[in-house]
Amino acid sequence: MSTNVLRTADGWWVVRDARAVRIDTKAVTTAELLADRTAVREAAVCGDPGTPVADLVVLSPVTTPCRVVAQMVNYRSHARDSGFTGDIPPTFFRKASGSVSGPQESVVRPQHVKFLDYEIELGLVMGASLPVGTVVEERDLPAYVAGLVIANDVSARDVQLTKTQFYESKSYPTFTPTGPYLALLEQEDFAHLLDLRLKLSVNGDLRQDRTLADMIVRPARALTLLARFQALAPGDLLLTGTPGGTALKAPPKAVEKIGSLLPPAMKWKAFFKSQAKNPHYLRRGDVVTGTIATPDGRIDLGEQRTAVTDAN
Repeated sequence: MSTNVLRTADGWWVVRDARAVRIDTKAVTTAELLADRTAVREAAVCGDPGTPVADLVVLSPVTTPCRVVAQMVNYRSHARDSGFTGDIPPTFFRKASGSVSGPQESVVRPQHVKFLDYEIELGLVMGASLPVGTVVEERDLPAYVAGLVIANDVSARDVQLTKTQFYESKSYPTFTPTGPYLALLEQEDFAHLLDLRLKLSVNGDLRQDRTLADMIVRPARALTLLARFQALAPGDLLLTGTPGGTALKAPPKAVEKIGSLLPPAMKWKAFFKSQAKNPHYLRRGDVVTGTIATPDGRIDLGEQRTAVTDAN
């Protein structure tokens, strides 16, 4: 069974039901904690009654700075929403680790962003170095991936689309809420990854709901493809894509053909005019809730709950 770990300002904790037991470790970073698994195991079985989890102010279990890499269009349902047909080439992009925030912190929308979107994602937390050129087979996954986290790949769509890039649009502070739990996996847990179900709601309205079976490029293959050009280290984070159900969707084919005939400035003006009528983009006061778990609870990453605010 996986072991859930929390991080607070004064240390690391093992979660046992509704209570948490402090881990006796000098680890400050995620990588240091992963190197001290003995301390984690001792806390998990000790007789300390612990502290109510509800009393803890939880931080992201992924400490920064670190590498944050993400996969683009990696669920079939998201590909359909995005208007893709045929084979989709595996694509990666980077996010600034300064975008990583806690699972209870507010997502802050910059003043110039009008179209703020959500993307629940399963995050893989590396437990070992992945040198360039590494080939990862399914059986090798436990040697490289230590654990899992919930992440929300928050996106400024007006920045992303008009500038045709991802780094800025997804890297503002608070644009990667992470946690609450870091689920440290045992080898036998990896056989259950495809049972994980990702759910995201906004103000109680379910927007995204898919299992990993909807994935196009699964974790072992993704790490192999990424390692063609990018090394990873313990504590680094790979976001593995989002299911369908985001606010942004491709326009109908007829509208897309008409738009292609317009000058770029007119095309974007028309597109965002239509998007302004879309009620699914995030607004101040919205509350975004995300969960990732297997049906039997063998792996359960907890509940992430973040409110949306506007920058001053």
